[in-house]
Amino acid sequence: MKRYRFTALALVALTGTCAIAQEATTEAPEEKAKVETTICADIVTNYIWRGQKLGEVGIQPTLGIDYKGLSLAAWGHYGLSNPDDTKEFDLTLSYSAKGFNAGIIDYFFSNKEDQVKYFMYEAHKTAHIWEAFIGYDFGFLSAHWYTNFAGNDGTNKSGERAYSSYFELNAPFRFATCEWKATAAIVPYATDLYGTTGFAVTNLSVRATKDIKVTDTFSIPIFGQLTANPCSQKAYLVLGFTLQP
Repeated sequence: MKRYRFTALALVALTGTCAIAQEATTEAPEEKAKVETTICADIVTNYIWRGQKLGEVGIQPTLGIDYKGLSLAAWGHYGLSNPDDTKEFDLTLSYSAKGFNAGIIDYFFSNKEDQVKYFMYEAHKTAHIWEAFIGYDFGFLSAHWYTNFAGNDGTNKSGERAYSSYFELNAPFRFATCEWKATAAIVPYATDLYGTTGFAVTNLSVRATKDIKVTDTFSIPIFGQLTANPCSQKAYLVLGFTLQP
């Protein structure tokens, strides 16, 4: 949940604003191998994902580690205002080097926890979706392609697995004392996972983040995001803040 340098903590970078705390080994300075640790949580007014609304007011915790570009991150969403909100728990394993990044995400969704088993992986019954991604960060612009390859994926017009895919461009910039990010994204073909019947623009958004100083040593990142989905003809405004050590 960081702004916006695409690091190996890929899921974190795409979904929030948490900073990375660094922990070093006890080796000599010239031999130190730094481990980056992320521990934080976003509080959001709505859960908007890739141009779709997936939940109401909620908390989105993150726990992740990164070592020399290889990272493992856990992320979740838990509704605070609506007990029927989807509960989500995702794991991301990724690697990043010199702007290049790739990885695999395991999404797990549960509306009624007593009826959904985490370790159920049987086709057409599992609540998991597995997605692979690849991308490159040019600094002024990043591009990423995502494709579902297993699990409870969406279907196409023929009712077959859609291998649902999503392509996104992000451009970070600074304006009026805030850190901004503009996003444009498309779904290339039909899938009911994104509600598309063919090629469609599904996410046009702009996000601003600003640190609000509380004390000399503590500040709270506040963010606002405006998202429009031309395919579904819907738009959303999200406000939130980040809690971090």
